[in-house]
Amino acid sequence: MLRTIVSRLLQGIVVVFCLLLITFVLVRLMPGDPFSGEKAHSAHIIEKNKERFHLDKSYPEQFAVYLGLLMQGDMGDSPVKEQPVAKIIEHSFPASLILGIAGITIAILIGIPAGILSALKKNSYIDYGTMIIAMAGISIPSFVIAPLLAGHIATRVPFLKVAGWGDPFDWILPALTLGLGTAAYLARITRGGMLEVLNQDYIRTAHAKGVHPAIVVTKHAIRGGIIPAVAYIGPAFAALITGSFIIETIFQVPGMGQHFVNATKDRDYFLLQGVVILFGSLIVFANLAADIALVMLNPRIRA
Repeated sequence: MLRTIVSRLLQGIVVVFCLLLITFVLVRLMPGDPFSGEKAHSAHIIEKNKERFHLDKSYPEQFAVYLGLLMQGDMGDSPVKEQPVAKIIEHSFPASLILGIAGITIAILIGIPAGILSALKKNSYIDYGTMIIAMAGISIPSFVIAPLLAGHIATRVPFLKVAGWGDPFDWILPALTLGLGTAAYLARITRGGMLEVLNQDYIRTAHAKGVHPAIVVTKHAIRGGIIPAVAYIGPAFAALITGSFIIETIFQVPGMGQHFVNATKDRDYFLLQGVVILFGSLIVFANLAADIALVMLNPRIRA
């Protein structure tokens, strides 16, 4: 187990470094710079600002300076917002994290039971109906679901609001929008995993011995059947946090999405790099958590 964790962490460090290097190069290939926006600056001030943020150096020198800052736990300052990047992330990341946790919770509570039920009722109306709904959930994008929920649910339920982030009730609609699509994927993945396990010899042996069907499902089938779903949950959780830009915009959630979009538009190099590092690290740790869960669920992997 320890060897697996260390190996995955080392691989994750390499992945994040490559992601940072690619982002560093691509953002500097964009036309303009952080000081060529709508605000007019004199040439003297622009040169001073470039010198302050080391943008007057060559690309390798800039990258070396930035890595040195990261080694000290500093993500640099945003030239556009004139604030430390770490402070901007500290204020906005909790909203994205809460939204991601709520979304993945909804997805698990809906998707996994639906997939299990569909597998147990294979080729029945329940199976067909569940999979049709799941396919619809996969096909309909979140930016279509969000206005529908806001227009048909928020306007009819008194404690729900179309936009805002003031109290826990404001989490419901954006989390539901994010969670439904992931729940659809989970339902299909769980159904496939359960069907594979239910056709195994040890399941048929348990039935032949007269073990109660409920015990066969809960004690023997589910543990192996949800392995593909568990493998998917890790990356899906990271995707819900990192891919909620549109949802945050629609429901006016003060999360990381707004900063990612604005940093790209304003060519805010350091903020964009900080957001990419954070999201890349989240994906690495989410995959690591999924790998650990798989090792605990599957004795063959553990061996």
